[in-house]
Amino acid sequence: MDCVIGLDIGTTSTIGILIALPDQVLATASRPVTLSAPRQGWAEENPGDWWRNVCQIVPELLERGGIEGAAVKAIGVTGMLPAVVLLDAEGVVLRPSIQQSDGRCGTEVAELASELDEAAFVRRAGNGINQQLVAAKLRWIERHEPEVFARIATVFGSYDFINWKLTGKRAVEANWALEAGFTDLATNDLADDLIALAHIPRSAVPPRIASHKLLGPMSAQAAAAIGLPAGIPVVGGAADHIASGYAAGVIAPGDVLLKFGGSTDILIATETARPDPRMFLDYHLIPGLFMPNGCMASGGSALNWFADRIASGERAAAEAAGRSLHQHLDMLAEATPAGADGVQIIPYFLGEKTPIHDPDARAIVTGLSLNHQIAHLWRALLEGFGYAFRHHIEVFNDMGHPTTRYLASDGGASSRLWMQICADILQAPVQLLRGHPGSCLGAAWVAAVGAGLSDDWRGISAFVTKGDLVRPDPANARLYDRGYRRYRAEYEALRAVRP
Repeated sequence: MDCVIGLDIGTTSTIGILIALPDQVLATASRPVTLSAPRQGWAEENPGDWWRNVCQIVPELLERGGIEGAAVKAIGVTGMLPAVVLLDAEGVVLRPSIQQSDGRCGTEVAELASELDEAAFVRRAGNGINQQLVAAKLRWIERHEPEVFARIATVFGSYDFINWKLTGKRAVEANWALEAGFTDLATNDLADDLIALAHIPRSAVPPRIASHKLLGPMSAQAAAAIGLPAGIPVVGGAADHIASGYAAGVIAPGDVLLKFGGSTDILIATETARPDPRMFLDYHLIPGLFMPNGCMASGGSALNWFADRIASGERAAAEAAGRSLHQHLDMLAEATPAGADGVQIIPYFLGEKTPIHDPDARAIVTGLSLNHQIAHLWRALLEGFGYAFRHHIEVFNDMGHPTTRYLASDGGASSRLWMQICADILQAPVQLLRGHPGSCLGAAWVAAVGAGLSDDWRGISAFVTKGDLVRPDPANARLYDRGYRRYRAEYEALRAVRP
């Protein structure tokens, strides 16, 4: 039996999966991670915690899966993107990682924008000038932590760090390099002048590696630490959102994943790269394809905030009925007509990333009157995220990417009401999934292909099955068309008058 381990270095937890080829999940395990915000807008983590979690998770996977370490034939690692991890010349971590959601470098982003022709930069580097760029984060360190900046010998990402701990070899995976702003799309390789924007030596960025290419064998030191034999192949790794989309079945051009996590993401498979500052661009894990994508700053986090801060008075009723508070609010909102009797919420609670890239945007509630209740607000919040997805799809189509099939994953997809609202706003069926364990599965299958255990990129589909197909209600199409136009117009109108 050939087995593969996939590891996901996530923002809130480290997750591992053990699969047996061709189609069996043997075990999963996880450990929590602490996200630190020492100042407003900051987001940091301790990379050492990720490695300690890996050292605990791998033995647990073997025990739960009932296998010996010799059965493991490959390892793949995925993680959040683009986290920034810094090492000195001795391989010592210089400071906590700066996470992808960190918002400290607005000044440095503006500085880069003043130096560069953004349209030319987007065409060349694939992504716009925004806070995802590693150059902006490194310039912040140069300005505020010069003693750290002076000692930088290696810059790479979260899963690159774990790969280095596993193999002793340093590399940056292709999508980290792309979203970092260091890749020239014409050559699909690192560009010296783009790296120079970060004011670091060229030698500080390791060689680029494709997701499925072999990085190296696991070292004896790492093998002793995690309880596996030395020499197991480790592949280049994968960005977590791309691995999740791939595992969910976004494998053919036009496939779209609606991802309902703490933030809400949308990803599409395409045959061509059409860089656009409104969206992020990544390589698909299947060679030859791309995966343009958008990330909204909130999603489940906004629903949790509403439930805890606004709707907490409904908690007793929910518990009495044996439901979670979210389920109870869904039940109330189901009795509220589409359009929430005129209440509308634009859910920019944390500013907004794609497609408007407006960190100063804020949530907007309109149409509220004394006859409205909690149910109207909850439904309006769910509809707001449906409109946000429609905005992204409109942009994809404007970029020349037709959308043909919609899949839904992650925790929010368990809300049948939310899925029906999205299907109605998009006026397209939304395919639910069963058994989607997340990004770790994508990492494991990429490792299986990279190690030569399978030559079928679509073989991953055996691990995830289709659930219900949520069909749109044509009766709501016109109402939601009007709601979407209002959603777009209200943001633009209020943006012009905000402080």
